Amino acid sequence: MSILARYLAREILGSILVALAALLMLFAFLDFINEVTAIGPSYTLSVALLYILLMMPTHVLEVLPAATIAGALFAFARLSGSSEFTVMRASGLSVGRLAGYMIGLGLFIATLSHALGEYIIPHSERTAHQIKTRATTGVVAQQFRTGLWAKDGTSFINIQEMLPDASLRNMRVYVFDEHFRLTTIRHAEQAEWDRDGSWRLANVVQTRIGPQGTRTEHLSTMKWRSDLNPDLLAVLMIPPERMSIQALRTYVEHLRENKQKTARYEIALWSKLSFTLASPVMLLLALPFAYTPPRSSHVSGRVLIGLLIGLGFHLFNRLAGHLGLLYDWPPVASALSALVVFSLGAAFALWRVERR
Repeated sequence: MSILARYLAREILGSILVALAALLMLFAFLDFINEVTAIGPSYTLSVALLYILLMMPTHVLEVLPAATIAGALFAFARLSGSSEFTVMRASGLSVGRLAGYMIGLGLFIATLSHALGEYIIPHSERTAHQIKTRATTGVVAQQFRTGLWAKDGTSFINIQEMLPDASLRNMRVYVFDEHFRLTTIRHAEQAEWDRDGSWRLANVVQTRIGPQGTRTEHLSTMKWRSDLNPDLLAVLMIPPERMSIQALRTYVEHLRENKQKTARYEIALWSKLSFTLASPVMLLLALPFAYTPPRSSHVSGRVLIGLLIGLGFHLFNRLAGHLGLLYDWPPVASALSALVVFSLGAAFALWRVERR
């Protein structure tokens, strides 16, 4: 890498970090305002702050496109204002070469965001929701290879599979008394949430354990009340948008093998790839602004434009995903449409700059 490329990368990355820090502070403040209303005897201020801290990696990925283009616009405006960019152009720095620098820097940022989304966000967000759930409802849950495990009072619940309609498959409930002695084991092939606020279990095998021995009974259906409701399970389980790419690929294959719909998870998979590749596109979109000599009073306006473009990409991406599910569009087209549209916009803007 040349000295010029390293200098540009340092300047742009520094500005991106400043923009990212400012956006994260805003999100943290909004999260704090939202969590203050839930603070109580168990959900204390320290727990709320820990929850907000654990949610920060998720916000980093969400605001990274906006921070990338806003930071790049600020860096280019500063370089143009100090005439450094003019000197670079006079020294023979072409549009194509500068675009190559931006693509390389964007791919570096994309690699970091990919690692964040694959290895940090799924764990940090799951831990954050579990901490909040434990503090606010008293239900403790953790997901293992054997399924989702949850504690509700003196009962331990093991759920092997949760379907999109919130029904459960292959569920076991282990009930203990106040002396931590196992009293009942309940296995249900299926569980569905009833409007009366209870679970309706189907094909139940219930084993009661007492001083005189064990007694097993088979029931076609039975009612079961628990604080573990579908809304709580939806929080405990990671939504498709927060799953890692590898986990999404595995789950899509599982759904295909079981002849179930995969559209939502395929759109989430391709959307993650689209968001990962957003950084090079955002840097290319910022590049044409560098060729318009700004006044110092216009710097803040350009940063605002960058934030709006980044926000527009985020909203376009989300809207295309929802429309794809609604109208049954191909998942690849739904998820990558925002990236394609903004890439074409960047290519057109650079072509206009090249023709001047």
